[in-house]
Amino acid sequence: MITGPGVGGVADIAPPRPASDGVVIEISKVGICGTDKELFDGSMAYLHDGNARYPLRIGHEWVGRVLEVGVDVDPSFVHRRVTGDTMLGCGQCERCTAGRAHVCAARYEIGVRGGWPGALAERLAVPVSALHVIPESISDTAAAMIEPAGNAWRAFDGAGVVAGERLLILGPGTIGLLCAMFARAAGVEVHLLGREGRSLQFARTLGFDGVWTGDTIPDLAWHGVVDASSATRFPGLAIDLAEPGRRVALVGLAGSPSRVDTRDIALKDVTVVGVLGASAGLRPAIDAFASGTVDPCPLVSAIVALEEATGVLSGGSISDAGPGPKTLIDLQRRCR
Repeated sequence: MITGPGVGGVADIAPPRPASDGVVIEISKVGICGTDKELFDGSMAYLHDGNARYPLRIGHEWVGRVLEVGVDVDPSFVHRRVTGDTMLGCGQCERCTAGRAHVCAARYEIGVRGGWPGALAERLAVPVSALHVIPESISDTAAAMIEPAGNAWRAFDGAGVVAGERLLILGPGTIGLLCAMFARAAGVEVHLLGREGRSLQFARTLGFDGVWTGDTIPDLAWHGVVDASSATRFPGLAIDLAEPGRRVALVGLAGSPSRVDTRDIALKDVTVVGVLGASAGLRPAIDAFASGTVDPCPLVSAIVALEEATGVLSGGSISDAGPGPKTLIDLQRRCR
């Protein structure tokens, strides 16, 4: 439980009960992402516009097994291994009925928005309609990466590149690297741009076609550009670098407003696509993981116990962590 900016710890709470159309999940693993860290340190925008408030329980990247079902749910769901959509629309508004529940004005975002408790707990209650069954060929470690991979797949799809074309991804973090993996699996020439340091060094070990800094990036035709960074200048840079008539996908969020000259968009005839949430990308991510065309496990640097979550959220180091960008919390592991 996070009770205030930078303040949190493990607490005992009453176990959840399933709604009539819902289930209770026994959680196995949960991923920690930048949004979770912003909710912990108090910088996340939802905390300032009223869409989130303390105390809160985070966790929206998860895998587990169905433990209990509501009265209106098929009992065969019990024991199924699942993950779920973070975005829970009202189900009745025009956006929801048109298939855009992820932008429903009244939506919950599990562990993020509207007070719906997240998965950083032994059990999580969710609507059965949000669930995606996970094939047994996908490990729990990989399955905990399905939600960020769904965002990455949507960014790759939004960039509009096909086999033989060239994609530039700004930001070599978890989303950027997963996006690069989807693109490479589709036969796209993949390049990444970032600042020199550990993240860029790790990206080079994954064998992409090019990994660059601002000083070394070559003058090539970029048939699509994805901004998966948190840099305020990168949305404008993405538009500058994209080939005329092509597409830019924006999946990263900066902590302060990014400025873009709309004349550049119009005069280059560039299409700019925003990506919010993984909803439409969850099934493609599951399929890619199940087939083996994308393996997210090299991105996982450490798997730690729930009692270590506060240290992870506050930016503490993990002594035996690998070079990847992602930390998972194992709800089946205990420090004591």
